[in-house]
Order: sequence, then structure tokens, then C-alpha cells
Amino acid sequence: MADKKIKAFLIAGTGSGVGKTTIANGIMAALSKKYKVQPFKSGPDFIDPGHHTQICGRSSRNLDSYMMGEKGVLETFARASKGADFSIIEGAMGLFDGLDSTNVASSAHIAKILDVPVVLVINAHGVSRSIAAIVKGFSEFDRSISIQGIILNNVGSSRHIKLIKDSINDAGIKIPVIGGLPKNKDISIPSRHLGLHMAGENDPETMELAGFIEKHVDMDSIKAIAGNFKSLDVEFKNPEEQFNVKIGIGNDSAFCFYYPDALDALKMSGAELVFFSPMSDPLPDVDGLYLGGGYPELFTKELEASGTRHEIKKAAQDWMPIYGECGALLYLGASLETDRTYRMAGVLGANSRMTAKLQALGYTEAVVIADSPIAKKGAVIRGHEFHYSVTECDRDSHFAYKLNRGKGILEGRDGLMENNTIASYMHTHPASNSFDEFLTQCKK
Repeated sequence: MADKKIKAFLIAGTGSGVGKTTIANGIMAALSKKYKVQPFKSGPDFIDPGHHTQICGRSSRNLDSYMMGEKGVLETFARASKGADFSIIEGAMGLFDGLDSTNVASSAHIAKILDVPVVLVINAHGVSRSIAAIVKGFSEFDRSISIQGIILNNVGSSRHIKLIKDSINDAGIKIPVIGGLPKNKDISIPSRHLGLHMAGENDPETMELAGFIEKHVDMDSIKAIAGNFKSLDVEFKNPEEQFNVKIGIGNDSAFCFYYPDALDALKMSGAELVFFSPMSDPLPDVDGLYLGGGYPELFTKELEASGTRHEIKKAAQDWMPIYGECGALLYLGASLETDRTYRMAGVLGANSRMTAKLQALGYTEAVVIADSPIAKKGAVIRGHEFHYSVTECDRDSHFAYKLNRGKGILEGRDGLMENNTIASYMHTHPASNSFDEFLTQCKK
């Protein structure tokens, strides 16, 4: 891995909403004043990593054992941690919450794969001695997980913190409380339908957040816990085949959900990435097009007004390979209904509309049932879906995926195809499905 020893730990919560994201961001900000910090996010989330990247100045990476497998988690962690002083992983949901009732895809699974120490965040509002029971339960539930510090959020006073510390000590628990944060509504991050606001939207001042953490968390204890991480010896190979192609990447506020590993995989395979905005830039001279998810529903007026949608339709009719995920599915269809119906690129025979109700959330597993621009028939791809929209397709529509797990576009089918274009509600990771087939099509 890196020449110097990496210090690392995972910040987990007892559940969602306990404040671990704010605390993780604050610790990253505090350490970034003096050190190189490599951020990570457990699970498939796109939004938290954007905040991490803005704070640390290094691209945050997802670690998801369901989509990536243990090998993929190890490789991403090893690659990204090179040159860093600290690697900090923000967990998802509660520490042990994974796929269904299993450990897979949980923060605990990531901690176990990497053998990193854990700092547990607990919401202390309205609780005192009961926290000792919570800590005891979490520390003994799976003894292979090493919880080495507790941070209390929403404490009422210094006396409240002392009561909790005394209760933990009286119970014979050897895990120290290393921080107690009072409630501070000024540093919370607002939410919308797909999660927290993106980085750059109403973020608290980084230095203010860092100062708040430094005042209420023992940073020397944080560094000591991180120092208990034992460096990993991970071997990985770069792709053997090199593709000399140019790939257009939609890159703006409407199309912003990409895993850095995906863009790196394209570059390592010899692709030149050409970033452009479908809202304001013409379609660049490229051999293929990759449009990620994001918020096209917030920019329907701009997308309809841009002549780029016509250029993309022409390129699709000329058989250019086009791969789209989630938000891109809405854009590549004929129309998208929000406050009214807007015309989109018209590449696919489908019309989409936004809904107030969540339509799908969770992991997916797709069997490829027809050769497509992204995978050959028979391949199995793992991913995830999360959307507040419905897509209605033409009767003669063709689908590339049959889902063993997940909802997809229609009755367990996903991956809508037309010519050499495919778009799905499913987001994927290159550790589950490489870009080799896509790049092969682009090279042709």
C-alpha cells in the first residue's frame, strides 16, 4: 500500500439520525487542518461522499461489500489510502444494519473486512444510564468488531456526560467516552427527497464545524484509536487491455451521481474522459456516452431548452454506445413530468413522471438476458436503486435485465434498450460489472 503507516477508523452510529454524518464531517475537517485525510463512505450513497470530498480535498470512495465484494472493498481502500495520513470511513444506518437480516453490506462488515477500529456515535438526548446498556450490547453483539471509543451527541450538560461515563464505568465496560456534543442546529445539513443536500448547498462553514468538534471531542483519543489500525497488504493489478477511446461524461447539477471508482476504471482502461453539461454544452466529439444519476427533475426546463438533447438522439440513432443510470433514464426517454410535462432526449420509447411517494429503495441483482452495450447475456450484475419516479415504456420495449432482487422499471425488468443505448434505474459499480464490454463497443 503506501510507504508510511496509514491510521484509520470507522465512525458508526447506533442507528440513522444520531448525528454521525455531522460528526464524521467535523472530524474530517479538524484533521484536515494538519493532515492528509482520505474519506470513505460505507454503502452505496452518493451524497455524503460529496461532502467528504469538499472537506478533505481528496475524492471520497464508497465501500460496499454487497456490490463490490470483499476483494473490491480491500482494493478500493488500499488504492485510495495511498499517501494519506488518516483514512476515515463514515458508516451507514446502524453499525450492524446490513442486507435483510445479514451482516453483508453493513458498516460492521466493512470494519471486519478491513480490521479497522470503530468509534460509536450515540444520541444521548433524554437518556443517561441506559446508554451503558446500549454500549454493552453493541460491544458484545459481535466481539470481532473493535469498538474503541464513544461519542455522545445531543448531551444536555457536563453533568449529563459525567452520569453516562459513570454508568459505563460502573457496568465494567472499558470503552471510553471521547466526546460529548451539545445540540447545535446551526451545523445540521438540510435534506430533500434523495437525501442530504449536495456538497456546496447550504453547507455549514467547514472551519466552524471543525472548531465545534475540537471543542467537544478529544482529538488525541481519535488519533490514538486511528493509530491502532494495522496496515493491510493488498495486491491489485491494473487492467491488461487498453482502449484508446473518448467517453463523454454528463457532469453538472442534473447528472452528478458517479462512483469515483467507475471514472477511475474507465481511465485505467485507457479511456479519455470528456466532461460536459447536457444543459449548457454541445455534445463533444466522443466514441461513447455515460450519463449518471442525479437531479434531472430539478432542471427539466434547462434540459428541454438545450439543443444537446437533439444531438444525443442523433448520436444514439447512429448507434453510438450510450449507458445511463437512474436520472439518465428519465432524461433519455421522450418526456419527464414534474410541474408539467417536459420534452427530453427521446432516445428511448418511454415517458417518466415524478411521484411524491418513494418507488424503490434497496440493493438489486440483475441477470443480463440480452446482449447490451454494458454486458453480455448471462452476466450477473449487482447494484442498487433509489428513486421517486415511474417510467412507462412503449409496448414493444426491450429490456436487458431480469432482476432477481429489486423492482426495476417494469415488473422486475430493467435496462431499457434501443439501438446501442441502455438505461436503467439500477446504479452499478465497476467491481460488480467492468466497463470492458462498453469500451469494446465504443472502440468499434
